[in-house]
Amino acid sequence: MSTQLTPILSKFWDDPQSWTLETYERNEGYQALDKALKMEPAELVQMAKDSGLRGRGGAGFPTGMKWGFLPPPDGGPRYLVVNADESEPGTCKDIPLMMAAPQFLIEGSIITSYAIGCNHAFIYLRGEVVHVYRRLLRAVEEAYAAGHLGKNIHGSGFDLDITVHAGAGAYICGEETALLDSLEGRRGQPRSKPPFPAVAGLYARPTVVNNVESIASIPPIILHGDEWFADMGTEGSKGFGLFSLSGHVEKPGQYEAPLGITMRELLEMAGGIRGGRKIKFWTPGGSSTPLFTDAHLDIPLDFDSVAKAGSMLGTRALQIFDETVCVVRA
Repeated sequence: MSTQLTPILSKFWDDPQSWTLETYERNEGYQALDKALKMEPAELVQMAKDSGLRGRGGAGFPTGMKWGFLPPPDGGPRYLVVNADESEPGTCKDIPLMMAAPQFLIEGSIITSYAIGCNHAFIYLRGEVVHVYRRLLRAVEEAYAAGHLGKNIHGSGFDLDITVHAGAGAYICGEETALLDSLEGRRGQPRSKPPFPAVAGLYARPTVVNNVESIASIPPIILHGDEWFADMGTEGSKGFGLFSLSGHVEKPGQYEAPLGITMRELLEMAGGIRGGRKIKFWTPGGSSTPLFTDAHLDIPLDFDSVAKAGSMLGTRALQIFDETVCVVRA
């Protein structure tokens, strides 16, 4: 499998006005949608399965399998809900993606909606990030104006509306069923399962809930092929991902790399520990995941290897702490 570091979702983040539709279309934007609309929905679901894409929101559940759980069409509505409620401490990958290249999310939402037979998709965002909310509203507006959203998209006969919804800031609404309650106008509180959202989700209708990065990864998979995606990463964790490095490193930020890269490799890319100090401990997936030490620097950062070592890959929020930090107070 390929270990070459090739930016995909982040490839034009540094371009002037990277967030505009013009920039996105200049970088293969909406070519995947044209390709998808010429395929059968079932083919797209199978491509998602064959790619090996696992949910990028923390749990790592196979994306295509989740789509496949929807019951057969019964003439009623079904929904796509994008979980953009990025509230796990230390996690900071979805907001930069939505700010720098929101059209990845919009195009991915359109393709996913077509694949699952949905005509109304929702993007549920943290209410505190007003700047991201405005950026997404503008991105959706541009997509409508260009004919990527609305009626008869690209002459295919497929219709789709996208609603961007800002929540009230409750941490619990990062849980998918609490998010659905909030979206329906109720207090966000986890529901009892079953039924699962695929059977009775938003407004008690079949619903797919996916993370921002999961949906944004769909256009590259459709455009370049499931084998291209599956050639990156490891056997059980295919593809690429955004790794968020924060804390005591020289160059904190987002590093897009194949799953299976090690913390040692990422630290080298980030210029090492700040001030030449030694690493004391770090988190592989945000503040809720068990800590690692320098003894774990060479563990492949994929779902299975991290779990075997006693922690969770989660959202790939890599918080690094040097020898000056008290682990109890941290």
